[in-house]
Amino acid sequence: MPDVSEFWGKYSPVIKQNWLPLALGLFGLILFIYGLIALLGSSSNKSDITFEPAKLASDSAKLTVNIIVDVEGAVVKPGIYTLSQGARVQEALVLALGLSEKADRNWVEKNLNLAAKLSDGAKIYIPRLGEFSPPAGGSTTNIIQGVSSGTDVLGASALININNASLAELDTLPGVGPVTAQKIINNRPYATVDELLSKKSVNSKVFSQIKDKISTY
Repeated sequence: MPDVSEFWGKYSPVIKQNWLPLALGLFGLILFIYGLIALLGSSSNKSDITFEPAKLASDSAKLTVNIIVDVEGAVVKPGIYTLSQGARVQEALVLALGLSEKADRNWVEKNLNLAAKLSDGAKIYIPRLGEFSPPAGGSTTNIIQGVSSGTDVLGASALININNASLAELDTLPGVGPVTAQKIINNRPYATVDELLSKKSVNSKVFSQIKDKISTY
């Protein structure tokens, strides 16, 4: 094994003469090694990030909200259907395979808003030909409504549409006088009957008396 003192004695003149280039070379080698380590670490982090989009997509799917609606009456396939939040009446009818041959298409054309948004628990009822007749005078305002929020619309021919009812019709509701009826008219339109409260058209006591007697369609 070479003697250290012999090695140093032999090469020390060369080292002392070239100490600056040797020092710079050693410093450069250290920087190279440090840069290589940093580069490998960066590559490792990037490979980890590639999993994030999949994770975000999974989280987004978990946040999807569905609603359940009941489609009955003169449709090809009556039943309970699941739709995405914000779905329209037309989408529910498509799932029910459309109107049957017995459907009162004239009533649907005049009374059912296919573009209306559905809420969870809503019910759509399509009447059959001859099932419902317009009241005296030919008005169809109070004929059975096609959509209701969680209530059974069978036999609901007395529902008053708060979006187009006259002051006299609104005045027939319990707890609603001419003044309140005018407030209801002034705050139109209403997306849901609950907006009677949020728009302060009626108080909670009156709302509890009329909520089952009104609709927005």
